Amino acid sequence: MSSRSQNASASSISSHTTAAASHVSLSHSPILESLSTNAWVDPASLPNYGDVSCIGGNAPEYVKRLNHNTYMSYGVGGEDRFGYEVGTSVKFVEVNVNRKLERQGRLEATTIAEIEVTKHMLNGAGMLHGGCVAYLIDNTPLVVLGLLKNVNGVGVTQAMNLLFHSPAPRTSISLGGRVMSSRCEILDKDSGRIIASAFLNKMQPTALSKL
Repeated sequence: MSSRSQNASASSISSHTTAAASHVSLSHSPILESLSTNAWVDPASLPNYGDVSCIGGNAPEYVKRLNHNTYMSYGVGGEDRFGYEVGTSVKFVEVNVNRKLERQGRLEATTIAEIEVTKHMLNGAGMLHGGCVAYLIDNTPLVVLGLLKNVNGVGVTQAMNLLFHSPAPRTSISLGGRVMSSRCEILDKDSGRIIASAFLNKMQPTALSKL
Protein backbone atom coordinates (compact mmCIF):
# COMPACT_ATOMS: atom_id res chain seq x y z
CA MET A 1 0.00 0.00 0.00
CA SER A 2 1.49 3.31 -1.01
CA SER A 3 -1.20 5.94 -0.45
CA ARG A 4 0.11 9.33 0.65
CA SER A 5 -3.14 10.94 1.85
CA GLN A 6 -4.35 11.42 5.42
CA ASN A 7 -7.43 9.33 4.71
CA ALA A 8 -5.49 6.42 3.26
CA SER A 9 -6.40 2.94 4.40
CA ALA A 10 -4.20 1.47 7.12
CA SER A 11 -1.21 -0.63 6.12
CA SER A 12 1.74 -2.26 7.86
CA ILE A 13 5.24 -1.34 8.94
CA SER A 14 7.99 -3.88 9.26
CA SER A 15 10.62 -3.90 11.99
CA HIS A 16 14.12 -5.19 11.21
CA THR A 17 16.55 -5.53 14.11
CA THR A 18 20.11 -6.80 13.63
CA ALA A 19 22.71 -7.69 16.27
CA ALA A 20 26.28 -8.87 15.80
CA ALA A 21 28.62 -10.94 17.97
CA SER A 22 31.65 -13.20 17.63
CA HIS A 23 32.34 -16.76 18.80
CA VAL A 24 28.71 -17.80 19.30
CA SER A 25 27.71 -21.43 18.85
CA LEU A 26 24.51 -22.19 16.95
CA SER A 27 24.25 -25.50 18.80
CA HIS A 28 23.44 -23.75 22.08
CA SER A 29 21.13 -25.92 24.17
CA PRO A 30 17.55 -24.59 24.45
CA ILE A 31 17.45 -24.96 28.23
CA LEU A 32 15.28 -22.19 29.64
CA GLU A 33 17.45 -21.55 32.66
CA SER A 34 17.86 -18.24 34.42
CA LEU A 35 20.47 -16.12 32.65
CA SER A 36 21.46 -14.32 35.83
CA THR A 37 20.40 -14.62 39.46
CA ASN A 38 20.62 -10.84 39.77
CA ALA A 39 19.11 -9.97 36.41
CA TRP A 40 16.97 -6.85 36.30
CA VAL A 41 14.67 -8.48 33.73
CA ASP A 42 15.25 -12.21 33.25
CA PRO A 43 13.74 -13.46 29.94
CA ALA A 44 13.63 -17.05 31.20
CA SER A 45 11.38 -16.11 34.13
CA LEU A 46 8.70 -14.27 32.13
CA PRO A 47 5.27 -15.72 31.24
CA ASN A 48 4.51 -16.95 27.75
CA TYR A 49 2.60 -14.62 25.44
CA GLY A 50 0.91 -16.66 22.77
CA ASP A 51 2.08 -19.06 20.10
CA VAL A 52 5.39 -18.33 18.36
CA SER A 53 5.18 -21.20 15.85
CA CYS A 54 4.09 -18.70 13.19
CA ILE A 55 7.38 -16.77 13.54
CA GLY A 56 9.68 -17.67 10.66
CA GLY A 57 13.46 -17.63 10.45
CA ASN A 58 16.25 -20.01 11.39
CA ALA A 59 16.72 -19.00 15.03
CA PRO A 60 15.99 -21.65 17.67
CA GLU A 61 12.39 -21.80 18.86
CA TYR A 62 13.34 -20.91 22.43
CA VAL A 63 15.03 -17.70 21.22
CA LYS A 64 11.90 -16.67 19.36
CA ARG A 65 9.76 -17.40 22.40
CA LEU A 66 11.93 -15.61 24.97
CA ASN A 67 12.40 -12.60 22.68
CA HIS A 68 8.63 -12.32 22.24
CA ASN A 69 7.96 -12.81 25.97
CA THR A 70 10.48 -10.11 26.89
CA TYR A 71 9.03 -7.67 24.38
CA MET A 72 5.49 -8.19 25.68
CA SER A 73 6.36 -8.18 29.41
CA TYR A 74 9.07 -5.53 29.50
CA GLY A 75 8.64 -3.55 26.30
CA VAL A 76 4.84 -3.32 26.37
CA GLY A 77 3.60 -4.14 29.87
CA GLY A 78 0.02 -3.92 31.14
CA GLU A 79 -3.04 -2.28 29.62
CA ASP A 80 -2.54 0.86 31.71
CA ARG A 81 0.99 1.46 30.37
CA PHE A 82 2.09 3.99 27.77
CA GLY A 83 1.74 2.87 24.16
CA TYR A 84 0.00 -0.41 25.06
CA GLU A 85 -2.27 -0.40 22.01
CA VAL A 86 0.65 0.22 19.65
CA GLY A 87 2.95 -2.23 21.42
CA THR A 88 0.48 -5.11 21.36
CA SER A 89 -0.09 -4.56 17.63
CA VAL A 90 3.55 -5.39 16.80
CA LYS A 91 3.85 -8.89 15.34
CA PHE A 92 7.21 -10.64 15.06
CA VAL A 93 7.39 -12.52 11.76
CA GLU A 94 11.05 -13.63 11.51
CA VAL A 95 14.09 -14.20 13.73
CA ASN A 96 17.23 -15.15 11.80
CA VAL A 97 20.79 -16.02 12.77
CA ASN A 98 23.64 -15.68 10.27
CA ARG A 99 27.41 -15.80 10.57
CA LYS A 100 29.21 -13.06 8.61
CA LEU A 101 32.45 -14.50 7.23
CA GLU A 102 33.55 -11.09 5.99
CA ARG A 103 33.41 -9.89 9.61
CA GLN A 104 35.71 -12.51 11.16
CA GLY A 105 32.86 -14.96 11.65
CA ARG A 106 30.76 -12.66 13.78
CA LEU A 107 27.19 -13.77 14.32
CA GLU A 108 24.30 -11.51 13.34
CA ALA A 109 20.81 -11.97 14.75
CA THR A 110 18.01 -10.25 12.88
CA THR A 111 14.36 -9.88 13.85
CA ILE A 112 11.54 -8.72 11.59
CA ALA A 113 8.25 -7.48 13.01
CA GLU A 114 5.19 -5.85 11.48
CA ILE A 115 2.49 -3.50 12.70
CA GLU A 116 -0.57 -1.99 11.05
CA VAL A 117 -0.27 1.79 10.98
CA THR A 118 -3.62 3.01 12.26
CA LYS A 119 -5.19 6.43 12.73
CA HIS A 120 -4.28 6.74 16.41
CA MET A 121 -0.56 6.51 15.48
CA LEU A 122 -0.70 9.69 13.33
CA ASN A 123 -0.14 13.33 14.20
CA GLY A 124 -2.45 16.18 13.19
CA ALA A 125 -0.93 16.26 9.69
CA GLY A 126 -1.81 12.61 9.08
CA MET A 127 1.79 11.41 9.40
CA LEU A 128 3.26 8.80 11.74
CA HIS A 129 3.90 10.63 15.02
CA GLY A 130 7.53 11.16 16.00
CA GLY A 131 6.81 9.91 19.51
CA CYS A 132 5.45 6.68 18.05
CA VAL A 133 8.61 6.30 15.94
CA ALA A 134 10.75 6.64 19.08
CA TYR A 135 8.58 4.12 20.94
CA LEU A 136 9.00 1.52 18.20
CA ILE A 137 12.75 2.09 17.89
CA ASP A 138 13.22 1.89 21.66
CA ASN A 139 11.31 -1.36 22.14
CA THR A 140 11.95 -3.60 19.15
CA PRO A 141 15.79 -4.02 19.37
CA LEU A 142 15.76 -6.32 22.39
CA VAL A 143 17.30 -9.58 23.46
CA VAL A 144 18.05 -11.98 20.59
CA LEU A 145 21.83 -11.57 20.69
CA GLY A 146 21.90 -11.96 24.46
CA LEU A 147 19.90 -15.18 24.25
CA LEU A 148 22.29 -16.61 21.66
CA LYS A 149 25.28 -15.75 23.88
CA ASN A 150 23.49 -16.97 27.04
CA VAL A 151 23.81 -13.56 28.68
CA ASN A 152 21.14 -11.09 29.71
CA GLY A 153 20.61 -8.66 26.85
CA VAL A 154 17.78 -6.62 28.36
CA GLY A 155 18.70 -3.03 29.14
CA VAL A 156 17.38 0.47 29.67
CA THR A 157 17.94 3.21 27.10
CA GLN A 158 20.79 5.61 27.85
CA ALA A 159 20.58 7.76 24.73
CA MET A 160 18.70 7.96 21.46
CA ASN A 161 19.76 10.21 18.58
CA LEU A 162 16.79 10.24 16.22
CA LEU A 163 16.84 11.85 12.76
CA PHE A 164 13.70 12.39 10.68
CA HIS A 165 14.45 12.16 6.96
CA SER A 166 10.95 12.38 5.47
CA PRO A 167 7.30 12.23 6.59
CA ALA A 168 5.58 8.87 6.87
CA PRO A 169 1.85 8.85 6.11
CA ARG A 170 -0.28 5.76 6.59
CA THR A 171 1.84 3.49 4.46
CA SER A 172 4.24 0.58 4.79
CA ILE A 173 7.55 1.29 6.53
CA SER A 174 10.41 -0.82 7.91
CA LEU A 175 12.40 -0.46 11.12
CA GLY A 176 15.92 -1.82 11.57
CA GLY A 177 18.69 -1.69 14.16
CA ARG A 178 21.44 -3.37 16.21
CA VAL A 179 20.83 -4.69 19.71
CA MET A 180 22.23 -2.89 22.85
CA SER A 181 24.34 -0.51 20.79
CA SER A 182 21.80 0.06 18.06
CA ARG A 183 21.72 1.67 14.66
CA CYS A 184 18.07 1.81 13.66
CA GLU A 185 16.32 2.80 10.46
CA ILE A 186 12.68 3.22 9.55
CA LEU A 187 12.03 2.66 5.85
CA ASP A 188 9.07 2.76 3.53
CA LYS A 189 8.36 -0.95 3.11
CA ASP A 190 7.38 -0.66 -0.55
CA SER A 191 9.88 1.89 -1.90
CA GLY A 192 12.77 1.52 0.56
CA ARG A 193 12.82 5.28 1.22
CA ILE A 194 14.37 6.22 4.59
CA ILE A 195 11.81 7.80 6.93
CA ALA A 196 13.93 8.06 10.09
CA SER A 197 17.16 6.74 11.57
CA ALA A 198 18.53 6.55 15.09
CA PHE A 199 21.49 5.58 17.22
CA LEU A 200 20.41 3.89 20.44
CA ASN A 201 22.47 2.83 23.47
CA LYS A 202 21.15 0.53 26.20
CA MET A 203 22.68 -0.64 29.47
CA GLN A 204 21.99 -3.31 32.10
CA PRO A 205 20.95 -1.44 35.29
CA THR A 206 22.23 -2.57 38.68
CA ALA A 207 18.99 -1.71 40.43
CA LEU A 208 15.52 -0.49 39.55
CA SER A 209 15.63 3.30 39.30
CA LYS A 210 13.08 5.28 41.27
CA LEU A 211 11.65 8.62 40.25
